Amino acid sequence: MKKRKNILKIAIDSPAAAGAGTLAKTISTHYNLFYLDTGKIYRYIAYLKFKYPKKFKKKFLEFKIRTLNLKKLSNNKLLSDEIGTEASIISKIKAIRKLVCAMQTNLAYNPPNKYRGSCLDGRDITYKIVPDADIKFYITANVKTRALRRFKELKNLKKNISFKEVLKSIKKRDKSDLSRKYSPLIKTKDSILINTTNLTKRSCFLKIKKIMDKKIIA
Repeated sequence: MKKRKNILKIAIDSPAAAGAGTLAKTISTHYNLFYLDTGKIYRYIAYLKFKYPKKFKKKFLEFKIRTLNLKKLSNNKLLSDEIGTEASIISKIKAIRKLVCAMQTNLAYNPPNKYRGSCLDGRDITYKIVPDADIKFYITANVKTRALRRFKELKNLKKNISFKEVLKSIKKRDKSDLSRKYSPLIKTKDSILINTTNLTKRSCFLKIKKIMDKKIIA
């Protein structure tokens, strides 16, 4: 695989609903980076599994991923709790993970030319997808804070679900992400820890911007 030279690569790992996606989007906009929410790809695959159960086979998936229009990842249907739980299960399947990883890696190292570089967030970005990232972050928050954020997000989408259900789902996803055999969620030694529990979106971004500006200039 050919790689674009002299690009800025930002890698972010985090548990569910820690705020990594929002921060990654803000970072990408500010520094003109190509943004990819890698978790949404697994959610999209989970969505395909529910929509096309009889077609859900390797060749079908290969075609869907190869021809994927990234705008489809903005579909609100992908945000459902059911899809999220299934995505966590699907991400454990080695064949699917290999397929998705190849796509993610290519986009990380070969973002469209109009971008200065790339910014990816997910579960295994810092050590699997972009191990030589210029800057790595591990974004986290306590489980109740993360569940409340996801609960509010789902309520805004008019989803009929209780906080207790969301909390249970987040805990289940954490267990799945941390314990899976292939590419589990871990914090690498060279990742900068950012705890967003008591931080606003603005203060989180400013904290990360200060770190990035210092490293980029250096």
